Amino acid sequence: MNAVTHPPGRLLYEGADWNFETLRRIHDACEEVALGEMGLEIYPNRIEVISSEQMLDAYASTGLPLFYRHWSFGKHFAQHEALYRRGLRGLAYEIVINSDPCLSYVMEENTATMQALVIAHAAFGHNHFFRNNRQFKDWTDARGILDYLEFARNFVAKCEERHGEAAVERLLDSAHALMTHGVHRQQARRAPDLKREQERERERLQHAEQIYDVLWSTLPTKDVAPAELHADQAKRKALLQLPQENILYFLEKSAPRLEPWQREILRIVRQIAQYFHPQRQTKMMNEGCATYTHHRILNRLHEQGRISDGAMLEILHSHSSVILQPEFDDPRYGGLNPYALGFAMMEDIERICRTPTAEDRTWFPDWAGCGDQMAVLREAWAEYRDESFILQFLSPHLMRKLRLFHVSDDAEQPVLHVEAIHDEAGYRRLRSALARQYDPSWTDADIQVADVDLGGDRRLILEHRVNAGRLLEEGEARQVLRHLAALWSYDVLLQEVDPASGAVLKQHAVSPPRGA
Repeated sequence: MNAVTHPPGRLLYEGADWNFETLRRIHDACEEVALGEMGLEIYPNRIEVISSEQMLDAYASTGLPLFYRHWSFGKHFAQHEALYRRGLRGLAYEIVINSDPCLSYVMEENTATMQALVIAHAAFGHNHFFRNNRQFKDWTDARGILDYLEFARNFVAKCEERHGEAAVERLLDSAHALMTHGVHRQQARRAPDLKREQERERERLQHAEQIYDVLWSTLPTKDVAPAELHADQAKRKALLQLPQENILYFLEKSAPRLEPWQREILRIVRQIAQYFHPQRQTKMMNEGCATYTHHRILNRLHEQGRISDGAMLEILHSHSSVILQPEFDDPRYGGLNPYALGFAMMEDIERICRTPTAEDRTWFPDWAGCGDQMAVLREAWAEYRDESFILQFLSPHLMRKLRLFHVSDDAEQPVLHVEAIHDEAGYRRLRSALARQYDPSWTDADIQVADVDLGGDRRLILEHRVNAGRLLEEGEARQVLRHLAALWSYDVLLQEVDPASGAVLKQHAVSPPRGA
């Protein structure tokens, strides 16, 4: 959209009705504040208006356009629609896609005021965060995602025609079950060039054939000396890149009986899982950035006389609902609201930059009282994820304001124990404990492919390094392992290991379904 300057004091719209020219005026007015006063850097915006049913459909397919078909999407659609039609659940006012141009869906049922709020929130707040945060820069390809989704949808559709819908559906079921274990977390890999996926397919097939030949040539055919056997094991692990945290990547490269089209579908699911991984690590910051942005933009437009008092009351009503944080003993409490915590931290950073206390200067000597909150916020939005952001920016003032405290819930103890209160040491323990709840290395199970028994029955061996004594739930673990065994085509053994002693605490053994 091209920017147009409007004279102060002239309302952008009146009443609830709107048309596309109204949306253009709102967008351009928001852009003046976002780029001119806040210094945001964004992708070009593309805003599309959709119906409530289309919004429900977007919910069901994880918010991505051009997605391939799967039965679970229809199931989710039916669930969301039933709740929505009965008035038990509302719909998001918008969905935004991390793409270049940034794609924002807004509902046609929204009033003009709500369109202004969601444009400021999504088209500028989320857009800036997507473009500048390091997690998204390192792990996603905003320019190529829409092309890749179209490639993925077409590829899956062709596979359904050639191999049957049932076969493709079974494969997607198994791949989706392992989706959270289909991302690279540790090493900083280059964001994939998704536009070249079709060109890479031939190279990938050649590599798979080479790996297959070398892998199974390591099978021992006679008795060998221990030193030689150890060398063979080291060679095998190096070739298979073991231990491997990305289980879908391992299966795509090394599962012995998968056909080329099945490997490509695993790659598709893995790439989409990787696309969503930065969003899981920055949920609170992303929503806090967008909420702070829309609050700042719309208040500024109201100050300029371009949004009426009545419209501002509607905005404040919606805004206060979004950042509502029920107390811990409230029946509505379901944990910390990422919108509430994120927005509160952004506002607190502004306060510390402009009117710091002596306590603030002690805790944040580098930027307290600097007077330029947007510079501090832009750097934070670019360089941090939820865990590190809390560790660096959560202040004692905000902990007191939110009345945060840390309770230890030890299953072996009969009562709860308060671990941190509002004193110097307590603030630091409380901040660390809260940050840990947003740390993927703490919240996600550490499960890795450890080895393959090539000398015996080709059993796949995985290890779960148990964190804080938390074992996997037996039923769920076996269900996921069945999907893994179906893809591997041989037995799978998962060992739950104490990382300190190396002792095996529990084992789960699963065989592939008959005919796999």
